[in-house]
Amino acid sequence: MQGWIFPMRSRPSVLLAALFVSITILVMSGAVDGIDQAAIISAQGAGGDDTVDFLIQITTETGDVIYMLVLAIILLIIRPTRRIGITLMILLVISTILAGYIKCGVDRDRPQEQYDAIHLPVEVSRDTFALFCEGGATASYPSGHAIRSVIIAILLAYAIYPRFPRGALLLFIYPASVSVSRILVLQHYPTDVVAGIVLGILLTGILAHQTKLYNIHSKT
Repeated sequence: MQGWIFPMRSRPSVLLAALFVSITILVMSGAVDGIDQAAIISAQGAGGDDTVDFLIQITTETGDVIYMLVLAIILLIIRPTRRIGITLMILLVISTILAGYIKCGVDRDRPQEQYDAIHLPVEVSRDTFALFCEGGATASYPSGHAIRSVIIAILLAYAIYPRFPRGALLLFIYPASVSVSRILVLQHYPTDVVAGIVLGILLTGILAHQTKLYNIHSKT
């Protein structure tokens, strides 16, 4: 897992940044609109089973920033996990602000199709709002849920990898599930979540290096 944490001036950070910029250019140019729209139409017809729909909505709600903040606070309170909590808290703030500005710049509307599966007592969370521009509530690119789910998966996987390597790898099922769920509940296009994953990996790798997260292993 050492490769998941890297300095800002490194090959991984440059490659990830270049990949994110490339995806952004494709989205803004409209080059991937056809593929994204086809995926959304397929996702719209994928519902129908109450149990599956319920699990999908539960999964997508776990990526909301409020639940992530609660987890960060808990990790901050517990002394052995304090460095993880600090890193997570900073990442949540930075990623939320950065995603908001990017949403304004790209200005991509969310899918217009209606989510017709069963609903929980609460509305499907809209993701990180772009509070810095008009119409930010409907901004789609990139997916904040995807960013946050990748952040938490990398941090926790990095923490437990020395003792539970297989368990650490299984944690990456979580961001994959959240990302897919955002498409299935018709809140994001596939490129939104792919870009969110890339940005989440980039931010986590750089900031975890800055907070010296690798020191948690030297104390074990």
